[in-house]
Amino acid sequence: MQEHVTTPIVWVKPGGAEIAYVELTEGRLTAQGAAIGGDPLPYRLEYELTTADDYVTSRLLVEAYGTDPGTGPWRRRLELTNGPAGEWHIRARAEGGVALRPPGGDAAALRGALDCDLGLSPLTNSMPALRLGGDGPAEFLMAWVSVPDLAVSPSRQTYRVVRREGEVTVVRFAVPGFSEDIVFRDGLVLDYPSIGRRVVPESAPS
Repeated sequence: MQEHVTTPIVWVKPGGAEIAYVELTEGRLTAQGAAIGGDPLPYRLEYELTTADDYVTSRLLVEAYGTDPGTGPWRRRLELTNGPAGEWHIRARAEGGVALRPPGGDAAALRGALDCDLGLSPLTNSMPALRLGGDGPAEFLMAWVSVPDLAVSPSRQTYRVVRREGEVTVVRFAVPGFSEDIVFRDGLVLDYPSIGRRVVPESAPS
């Protein structure tokens, strides 16, 4: 029987921080996490992520909330599910009068997507990177969730291995008009320069 090990990870970000408890087994990933940010307004976010085989997203549950000085408390909730035939379902709700886009989106536009991509979270870059079978570029359609409004839209992204050094892999991530090299270790993001850098305890190997 394969041992299930939960790995706690902290990423520091240009405008906040994130902690995730990740369980990574052969072909599957599950995680629970929380993040804080300040743009376009202060917020706290909590999520749960589950994949099926080959790291394909099966469910993402996200809640974002905060207090706006002008309108008071607000809260957003989003649940994305991906069925066996690739059909996505979106359930979303909003409370409070804060000036953000409505949560949710068009589930039909996500058909063919394998993964969710939670905005500003280094975690969800892991699934497509873990599926890379070679060094050549691979294109994926993602269900991209913007933060903190939790609006959902399709996003085509390209991943290509730049180099491998032991347990570390550098992958070039690209969307139209933007690209960046992301450093992974053991399948999880170590450094995504514009998004977040993993905090490595002094006693842990670098």
